[in-house]
Amino acid sequence: MRTLLFAIIVAITSHLSPVVGQDAVPSAASKSVKPGINKAFLDPDLDVEKWIKRFEVESREVFRARAQIVKQLQLSPGDRIADVGTGTGLFIEPFSEAVGNKGWVYALDIAPKFVERVGKMAEILHLNNVTPVLSGQDDIRLAPGSVDVAFICDVYHHFEYPAASLASIRKALVPGGILVLIDFERIPGKSREWTLNHVRAGKATFRKEIEQAGFEFVEEVKVPALNENYFLRFQRK
Repeated sequence: MRTLLFAIIVAITSHLSPVVGQDAVPSAASKSVKPGINKAFLDPDLDVEKWIKRFEVESREVFRARAQIVKQLQLSPGDRIADVGTGTGLFIEPFSEAVGNKGWVYALDIAPKFVERVGKMAEILHLNNVTPVLSGQDDIRLAPGSVDVAFICDVYHHFEYPAASLASIRKALVPGGILVLIDFERIPGKSREWTLNHVRAGKATFRKEIEQAGFEFVEEVKVPALNENYFLRFQRK
């Protein structure tokens, strides 16, 4: 049943707008800030195991800090959370547990093979409150007012069309809903070379973009296990 449901979800979402391969073409109004940033993830031959070995290891800071991150999200039973850019599904199990049977987890990604993996994980782990969703490059493809929390972890710097993507996130959140951003500190002369080359902007720029998209900055949360990353909380106006 879950496999059939997953197939239906992918079939529906992949027909919401014109497609190239299996990924939605961004709208004409979308503006790319870093063309080709997601080329590897849109590859139909994407090697999921390669990314599991990269993402789900102790050397990755957010992997080590995942329990502290989930705690600071302050999820309550019944909450509905969008895991925007779920990747290999690192957070779906703790999110599923935190929101309980009356809550829901939408695991979103633009990579069909990541979405497929999350669907299989949910089936194997009996996570009956998790729905995998194939997002577009500039639209997360959730119904208006369908979530209470949007979680963007080490993914925002991969938003090729941040203005359009943020607009779709804002639409999906209920009024007063929470957006949490975790991303890399990008400080010239301090951050490592990979970050300076890969992440297009620093915390102040990303915060400004989110505020301009209709969100109010609430706080920066200090997570002891995070050194290279920061945790910002916003509220939908």
